[in-house]
Amino acid sequence: MTQPTEPPPGCPAHGRTPLSGPRFQTEPMQLYREMRRDHGAVAPVVLDGDVPAWLVLGYRELHQLTSDPVLFSRDSDLWNQWERIPDDWPLLPMIGRKQPSILYTVGARHVERARMISDALEAVDPFALKRYAEEFADDLIDRFCSTGGTDIIAAYAMLLPARVLAKIYGFSDAVGDALVSSINDMIDGGERALAGQQHLGTSMFQLLLDKHAEPGDDVATRMLAAPGGFTDEEVAQDLMVMMAAGHQPTADWMGNSLRLMLVDDRFAASLSGGRHSVAEAMNEVLWEDTPTQNIAGRWASRDTHLGGRHIQAGDLLLLGVAAANADPQVRTDGSALTGGNNAFLSFGHGEHRCPFPAQETAEVIARTGIEVLLDRLPDIDLAVPAEQLTRRPSPWLRGLTDLPVAFTPTPATGPAFGGQK
Repeated sequence: MTQPTEPPPGCPAHGRTPLSGPRFQTEPMQLYREMRRDHGAVAPVVLDGDVPAWLVLGYRELHQLTSDPVLFSRDSDLWNQWERIPDDWPLLPMIGRKQPSILYTVGARHVERARMISDALEAVDPFALKRYAEEFADDLIDRFCSTGGTDIIAAYAMLLPARVLAKIYGFSDAVGDALVSSINDMIDGGERALAGQQHLGTSMFQLLLDKHAEPGDDVATRMLAAPGGFTDEEVAQDLMVMMAAGHQPTADWMGNSLRLMLVDDRFAASLSGGRHSVAEAMNEVLWEDTPTQNIAGRWASRDTHLGGRHIQAGDLLLLGVAAANADPQVRTDGSALTGGNNAFLSFGHGEHRCPFPAQETAEVIARTGIEVLLDRLPDIDLAVPAEQLTRRPSPWLRGLTDLPVAFTPTPATGPAFGGQK
């Protein structure tokens, strides 16, 4: 392999791979292999507006980065590119400045906030969580089960996680659906990203006003009551992070797992009620087709080296989760991993990884959603050739634009939640 070369000084975008474009839809793994071949484990990339950054492709390098929160900080104020960032930059919701959320909090305060979030989620009754997921899943399936076909992404996967999360956070049942589009707009980083972020924020602050007036047995109430003197602003920002990070990746985890089960003969048994294969498909997706493809980010607190690269103080480093999971240095035989191996980096690593109760919540929602769907529609099958399936144009999250399916029409099971449809 040739020695990686640095982009020339004064020309931020020169020699860098754009972190956008159709290849993130069609062949991201091939793209990452080419970047690794040409640049090594840490590759120079460019974001919207010719903004330079580094994409960490190597498993060991990503492990090293996430294990050192002092050298590779979550403090976005360190970024050496802020003077080049306009106020309407579409990636601001993903790479924000001075956002009082846990994403950009460091040190002891971050530990306190992580504990607050974990405690609030851990107190959710696991039986209630599964029941909500089952009831919302049945309700959504009732809307299309008699038609004989639907787009399972738009009609099901993109609605279920937000509805369940809204329920346990403390929202009324009617709010979950309304939050989906704003969350998706914010995460995709397009022209509606800032509007989506604003709508989500408004919804969270209204929730907190409601919980101050009438506390409940829910995540928002427990976060407001947590010790540590957290402000409403801090709690609202953390709830926004939790909703965005909990909904879209879980929806894509469902969609990508269902796609695998529908196109791969190894999982055919699941379509007649097998349960072991559902868990295996979900595990394999976290290795091979992880919803969280790239994560922004970390900032170097001083000049350093990583993966043979000279990293300057204030440089932005992006976590290449999908590329690291497929790193040939740790995946030497290239075989698919469907068993109990959970050394993937799909939930992050280190101090800023996804809290374990949040991982458990996502897994319960995704697995329950898949199992209820297969129970209700046991002969579900693809309605189009597998090669026609396409992905959303996002370098951050990898999910399907649609998943058309066909099945034998069945009657609805009836109203859920005590007759409230």
